[in-house]
Amino acid sequence: MTVAFAVLTVCYLLCAFFLFRKHVHIFQLDGYKHEVQKKWIRENLEDILLRSVWALGAVLLLRELGKWGAYLSAVLFLIVAALNLPKKAKKALVFTARVRRLAVTFLILCCIPPLLGFLAPEGEAFGALLMSFALVFAPWLLLGADTINRPVEKAVSDWYIRDARRILAQDPELKIIGVTGSYGKTSVKFFLEKLLSVQYNVLVTPLNYNTTLGVVRTVRENLRPVHEVFVCEMGARNVGDIREICELVHPQMGIITAIGPQHLESFKSLANVVKTKFELADALPPNGVFFGNMDSEEIRNRKVSVPTVGYGTLRGDYRAEDIRCDEHGLRFTVRGVEFQTKLLGRHNVQNLTGAIAVANTLGIPLEKLKLPVRQLEAVEHRQQLLGSGDRLVIDDAYNSNPAGALAALETLAMFEGLRILVTPGMVELGEKQRELNTELGRQAATRCDRAVLVGKKQAGPLREGLLAAGFPEEHIRVADTVEEAVAIADAFPAEGRRIILLENDLPDNYT
Repeated sequence: MTVAFAVLTVCYLLCAFFLFRKHVHIFQLDGYKHEVQKKWIRENLEDILLRSVWALGAVLLLRELGKWGAYLSAVLFLIVAALNLPKKAKKALVFTARVRRLAVTFLILCCIPPLLGFLAPEGEAFGALLMSFALVFAPWLLLGADTINRPVEKAVSDWYIRDARRILAQDPELKIIGVTGSYGKTSVKFFLEKLLSVQYNVLVTPLNYNTTLGVVRTVRENLRPVHEVFVCEMGARNVGDIREICELVHPQMGIITAIGPQHLESFKSLANVVKTKFELADALPPNGVFFGNMDSEEIRNRKVSVPTVGYGTLRGDYRAEDIRCDEHGLRFTVRGVEFQTKLLGRHNVQNLTGAIAVANTLGIPLEKLKLPVRQLEAVEHRQQLLGSGDRLVIDDAYNSNPAGALAALETLAMFEGLRILVTPGMVELGEKQRELNTELGRQAATRCDRAVLVGKKQAGPLREGLLAAGFPEEHIRVADTVEEAVAIADAFPAEGRRIILLENDLPDNYT
């Protein structure tokens, strides 16, 4: 083993670490799903290769220049590392136990090429060749490492799930409410927390902890004997995901907020979305209660085997009537009781009415719910009104979908002033993604005065829809980032108030 090859190996392992960090971040954002990660690799293959293919030059340098070629190859590996340094992310990589285990396996695999170079006679060139290919194929090497770790990950997950089941079994009196839907579920979850807290000690799954392991973590870390109600948000990207969570927590009550074309990329069809969401209703016991948004045709037309309480703005046992909506919030009545809230958007009337229906069914009088409804704050990044005076921002940046985007546009339309839409469009809509983004453009054309589209990949369909609906081309701009788009929005000449709607903000694996 030469000193030069040892230096080359150190630089190679450093480069491998940075490549691992970059690709495991995307893998984490993709939910550790191999098929989703492979799709991201295919869509970004050119960029991946441009940032790593230079490593192959090490083979030629080592063969032609010997020891000095090894030193130059080390510099080449450092350049590849620099090209893959982590950039500022919207959602940072979390070094969970799973990521740490994956890092160990990945680095062990990365140690094989230099080891072969050390052991084989005249093997330094061969080792350099293998190191170069390991760096170029790092995204696939990561998937291989995860495949190797799969039995360990399953054993760890199974242990955590068994422990969560044990904790839940110790509290048979705990009321468990499952909340799911294509959209609105997070808002309803937080509304339920505030409304039910009037009478009960309530635990909700925090943030976006709506997967099986997210629920497991909530139970193991946060559930205490003093809790009387557990509100469990249930997310899904595949058929069977809701059923898996229900088999863990066994809800006695369940609410489906809405059903629409969300995550069609993984669900493939709206029928599969409906089937998956109703796994919650199917899991309820005979004495359970199902709450359904009767404004949603897919929910209204589906029969369930347990007692059903309907809610909505058009029909249902709890129906919101006399709805008034302006920039100061909403007023509406349910069963003759008037409610007032600072929240924006008519869709929040549906969500609030659902939460009111659940709370009232659990014995809290409607009159007692008026104050907590009035005190509700907007859920972060869900039509959250920011700013004051001549510059207002409607922050609706979280997880856009067709119905939610239209609701946000309707909120924008009710303001007077220069109304500016900033959006990258919608993702995870499968084959319908282009069609639905084009339709979003058409809907936006009559509800905004200016449009700033984020990302050249996403802008095409939105632009087509805007122009097809007669929106002036000179009023459309395209930006590379949300920050740049907001700067463009602020630069538009305006007399009086400027209102900016931030509709969706794509995570790093879509930018």
